[in-house]
Amino acid sequence: MLVDSHCHLDFDDFNKDRVETIQRARTAGVATMVTICTRVTRFEQIRAIAESDRDIWCSVGIHPHQAEEEPLVSVEDLVTRAAHPKVIGIGETGLDYYYDNSPRDLQQSSFRIHIAAARETGLPLIVHTRDADDDMGDILEDEMEKGAFQGVLHCFSSGRRLAERALEIGFYISFSGIVTFKNAEDLRDIARDVPVDRILVETDSPFLAPVPNRGKRNEPAFVVDTAAKVAEVKNLDNDLLSITSTENFFHLFNKASRPTSS
Repeated sequence: MLVDSHCHLDFDDFNKDRVETIQRARTAGVATMVTICTRVTRFEQIRAIAESDRDIWCSVGIHPHQAEEEPLVSVEDLVTRAAHPKVIGIGETGLDYYYDNSPRDLQQSSFRIHIAAARETGLPLIVHTRDADDDMGDILEDEMEKGAFQGVLHCFSSGRRLAERALEIGFYISFSGIVTFKNAEDLRDIARDVPVDRILVETDSPFLAPVPNRGKRNEPAFVVDTAAKVAEVKNLDNDLLSITSTENFFHLFNKASRPTSS
């Protein structure tokens, strides 16, 4: 059994075959999926997808790309939405200095609001970070001094030092299809050194389909290929990696109930 800890089933890419996509994931052995919120203005649609299936969960948050165009949310706004039984995480939130679609000061302010909501609710923070390693590490460490919270760096593609800093404060690292890409040897080196009890796997679908489906629309079923590559890199049996990453998921996202088939 595997978990796709981060996908975007609400995106238009799945409008024509959302039900079939979910079924293909189950057939592939993916029993649990988390459909991630990137805009609070779409939260109701995202929540409805989670409500439609016992083993699909969701989060609430604003992606750093949308920090400027989305309505500013308060900690209380996030906490209220997070009270829904299907909401198991806060985010995705974070910093993206690669595209800089939103001003960096707004990204940082939004990020800190989400951290406060994660701290208050006890739900894990789902973090997006790109080309922002120093600020990301600094903010996480600064906020951790104000009070503990837990979380995951999703779709990890940053440098080794940020991975180390995240692990030092108790965070998890989630690997996506990027780890299968030919030019991702540095990322595979990092994955090799991340303790297996801190690893999650994800698709980030519809983006970043892993080899052998690179270039196609990604979907939750393909997390099997990402997990297999992480197992290969760490010289682990596929089943052991699947079992361990699934246990890690339910330890971190402990509001989610396990699938009936487990």
